[in-house]
Amino acid sequence: MSRNEDEMRAKARQEAGRTTDPVEKLRLLCLARGTTGILGLGRVFRRMDDDGNRTLNFEEFSEGMADTGMNLDNTGLKDLFNTFDRDKNGSVSIDEFLLTVRPPMNNNRKKLVLDAFKKLDKTGDGAITVDDLKNVYSVKSNPKYLSGEESEEQILKKFLRNFEENGVIDGNVTMDEFLDYYSGVSSSIDHDAYFDLMMRNAWKL
Repeated sequence: MSRNEDEMRAKARQEAGRTTDPVEKLRLLCLARGTTGILGLGRVFRRMDDDGNRTLNFEEFSEGMADTGMNLDNTGLKDLFNTFDRDKNGSVSIDEFLLTVRPPMNNNRKKLVLDAFKKLDKTGDGAITVDDLKNVYSVKSNPKYLSGEESEEQILKKFLRNFEENGVIDGNVTMDEFLDYYSGVSSSIDHDAYFDLMMRNAWKL
């Protein structure tokens, strides 16, 4: 774990103890688990979703919040549930959940992430697949490829899985999954210039 991430986790833990905004507190509790804390939200959601229908009713939501370390009374839980329930249909979908809790990225950072996504999505069908990556991401210097331990396909599939923690692991990385991944990374980087440099170096933008 990098020093940068260590600092972010410590800072998030401190701020979670201070903030009075429940959405911000939930976000900070997730960040306190590291950058993958935000990515782990999909898993958190699936754990809460007892009947597996990809939406949470109030009861499932309340139990899930208690497990996450949110100490709220019934009124606080209802208010938080209503904040997440954007379309006011009495349940919280996984999209509503992730959209509400994802740390906001400023426009410059978001543009870089979307530029990277467009560059990777060679076919322009709104998802990044192994075939898209073959033209952009070279495995030639990967030690496991060089040793013959793993094929190009295996390495690329594993690489794509990094972006799919929240959603369905199906080898198709959607723009939302890509944004989720980088919103977690972004929250651990204070300076725009550093984020800009990292994205340009990673994806040759």
